[in-house]
Amino acid sequence: MSRDQTIPYFVVDAFTNKPFSGNPAAVVILEEPKTDEWLQQVAAEFNLAETAFLWHQENNQWQLRWFTPKCEVNLCGHATLASAHVLSRELGFAQDEFLFSTLSGVLSARINAASITLSFPKVEPKLFNRIYLHRDDVGIKQLNLEFVACYQAGEDIIIEVSSEDEVLNHNPEIEKLARIDARGIILTAPSKNSDRDFVSRFFAPRAGVNEDPVTGSAHCSLAVLWSQKLDKNFLRAEQISQRGGFLKLEVHQENVKITGESVIFSRGDITFKQTSTSLT
Repeated sequence: MSRDQTIPYFVVDAFTNKPFSGNPAAVVILEEPKTDEWLQQVAAEFNLAETAFLWHQENNQWQLRWFTPKCEVNLCGHATLASAHVLSRELGFAQDEFLFSTLSGVLSARINAASITLSFPKVEPKLFNRIYLHRDDVGIKQLNLEFVACYQAGEDIIIEVSSEDEVLNHNPEIEKLARIDARGIILTAPSKNSDRDFVSRFFAPRAGVNEDPVTGSAHCSLAVLWSQKLDKNFLRAEQISQRGGFLKLEVHQENVKITGESVIFSRGDITFKQTSTSLT
């Protein structure tokens, strides 16, 4: 005998206040954990940069895992923002803060009137020397960028260039980017507009995401870098991808707070056949 099983999902545009911009993430609400294979298959089916899977633990604490179409990741900002949006604004949970148990420890999301503030780990960028960067096996010199400096930032590499236009007009060579041993390559520069402090783009072909529209986790290190360079702890950032998105950042001694808005795009159910066998 078979019956249909349905699991609710939502698609949320994160780090934006209007649809068709920001970074879309699918959020799947589970009653119990599923196998890694099933989670990966569902993420591949959505084929978004990230799919978040949530199930309740106790009180305001939830288990949270993130998958790209190709792999599980250790940290994701926009899908965490989307998850908090779903719990608060779609499912109506009354808490003003949610705690998420993740591969990066327990993360928090505070619900504001029009935005959500994530408390994420602080990542200190470490400067590469130029001799290292010009080695053939590193791969960065093959990108044809006139960089100011390059940094290791956790699993990512930050390439700083001198102008916003260089970031905006860069035409990425995905095959070359995929040869670099990093989760993602972050391209960044100071902003030319007074309404924001810096801009960036994020490329992660090794994770199945050639260019991510808005990457909250990348700002765990970008916030630290630009805080040091600009001597300020409160920053405004824009990721100038085709869809684009805005983030407000606060750098604290122990963490980085990332604030953004979000809007619902769609709601639905994952439906599949569940077969049971009777021995009578």
